Amino acid sequence: MNNALPNPSPPGLFSLHGRVALVTGASRGLGLCMATALASHGASVWLNGRDAQGLQAAVAQVQAAAQGTGGRAQALAFDVADEAATTKALAHLLDHSGRLDVLLNNVGQRRRLPLSELPTQALRELLETNLLSAWHLCREAATAMRAQGSGRIINTTSIAGPVARAGDAAYTTTKGALEAMTRALAAELGPHGINVNAIAPGYFATETNAAMVAAPEIAQWLQQRSSLGRWGQPDEIAGAAVFLASAASSYITGQVLVVDGGYLAHF
Repeated sequence: MNNALPNPSPPGLFSLHGRVALVTGASRGLGLCMATALASHGASVWLNGRDAQGLQAAVAQVQAAAQGTGGRAQALAFDVADEAATTKALAHLLDHSGRLDVLLNNVGQRRRLPLSELPTQALRELLETNLLSAWHLCREAATAMRAQGSGRIINTTSIAGPVARAGDAAYTTTKGALEAMTRALAAELGPHGINVNAIAPGYFATETNAAMVAAPEIAQWLQQRSSLGRWGQPDEIAGAAVFLASAASSYITGQVLVVDGGYLAHF
């Protein structure tokens, strides 16, 4: 009887060589970091954003980081809230690359206002960007992935889904719905070889959060409120994206991987 433990890190377990990925909202912040990580592990990554000029700068950054790994990057500028533009962009990607192995839905918007000051239309707009755009992308990508017999869909949710705070109801509602959608699509697409999971970031020191990062009282609050006691650095999201895109997570679906420095686990 062989009692030897299997090698926990066999060659290629986290390799993404030969994989084609699309990362939305990838011109900066967490999206750019996740796109960089996928390319650095060998994937061919399409970076999405609305600003074509800013997207080219991001592509150059990813290309530089992935040099020598076999990974590469290219731009795919379109507005995810525009269904016609999204469908056209996906068709272009498939015509060029022949397949889509990883879809990472990262686009998200936020409006911090109390219920009394937030009109219903504002919630509709957030739902359009944070939920419905991901729904449409998932539906379009799943068609190609079903034909391949495999694929990975990763949705960026938030810790503002399982927990809430006053004055942020619209964002929390959309992210909670995106988490539920992740489970629903995992159930529906699993028989076709498609894994659907989510990454829920906590407090990250991104450009968007620059004003909050500069506030000493928030740093002090995080020191008490989270297990690691600090802001997350953007590149600390990278491992979660690579893991869920790679063979290392082949038997994981319908799950939310929380990357929050212990915020949800700490009180």
